[in-house]
Amino acid sequence: MSFPRIVAAIAAGLLFASSAIAAPAFKVEVTGNASGAPMILIPGLASSGAVWDGTVRRYCGARRCHVLTLAGFAGVPAIDGPLLGTAEQQLSEYIAANKLAQPVIVGHSLGGFLALKLAADHPEQVGRLVIVDSLPAMAAMQMPSITGPQMKEMAAAVRTRMLSMDAASQQAGQLQTLRTMITGADDVQRALAWGQQSDRTTVANAMAELMGEDLRQEVARIKAPTLVLGSWIAYQNFGSKEQFQQGYQGQYSKLAGVKVEMADTARHFIMLDDPSWMYDRIDQFLK
Repeated sequence: MSFPRIVAAIAAGLLFASSAIAAPAFKVEVTGNASGAPMILIPGLASSGAVWDGTVRRYCGARRCHVLTLAGFAGVPAIDGPLLGTAEQQLSEYIAANKLAQPVIVGHSLGGFLALKLAADHPEQVGRLVIVDSLPAMAAMQMPSITGPQMKEMAAAVRTRMLSMDAASQQAGQLQTLRTMITGADDVQRALAWGQQSDRTTVANAMAELMGEDLRQEVARIKAPTLVLGSWIAYQNFGSKEQFQQGYQGQYSKLAGVKVEMADTARHFIMLDDPSWMYDRIDQFLK
């Protein structure tokens, strides 16, 4: 079954006021019942909003879903300046301009981090949070005692390395990485295509933003009930499921009432690897 999609006319200034003075930090596709409860879905680094197609089919009949693709990713034009900060501000404005009352926000990876930032800085705008394999401080997962300056130094080194690669090395590296993050070969190729359509500088800068920030204290400001779905199977050389669960719980320890669950078989793209497991947890959470 196909669902009608309406590409939001952000560039024309129809959906939020800041579009007249700032380039849009994301493209939006709106799906579902116009009077349904709102849900916003945010993909991760170098990913298209199409990564949520199965989730849209599951939830966006009765609900009204707003599927983002961030600027510079998967063919969407890049913007100048920090992507995460700009996207957060524009998403807050988008929610207000469209009168989205307490939307459920679902974010994967970098999109999950953006969802956490929004919910911490604008707690009154968010109804519920579903965070799919994302952490408040990615660089601290293996090094919990890492300092802020050390995070910034690590992030800068990663950015430099990413930008120094030639095109062939970049594609080979993306393919190798995606094979650790996604099980299905067809899904790997789809994600690889999105990456190849993404702006290299935007991807490197966004990765550095993600690695250089620490929201472990800021999540205490989040008021929305939060479900965190993590993965570990692809990284079992670094620890057991129980150790990963403890690591996730530790990073979210300041977020009151958070529920953390770890997938048994899904890799990083849980929505592709084990959608039934993910939907079951979300269904229970949204009751």
